[in-house]
Amino acid sequence: MVPTLALLGPGEMIFFGIIVLVLFGSRLPSVMKSLGQSVTSFKTGLNDSDDPDADEKIGEKKK
Repeated sequence: MVPTLALLGPGEMIFFGIIVLVLFGSRLPSVMKSLGQSVTSFKTGLNDSDDPDADEKIGEKKK
């Protein structure tokens, strides 16, 4: 089977990109902001999980 995106040329991809921007353009900044916060939170979680005293540090941050 041939992947669907392989059948699209550069013109079609630009066309679909413009359509997506017109339809969802007003929501893109908030989506990108939440995506960035999620990545930051994920990286913080990875770094904290290596530390055996992570539970104590989380409690200190909340205070």
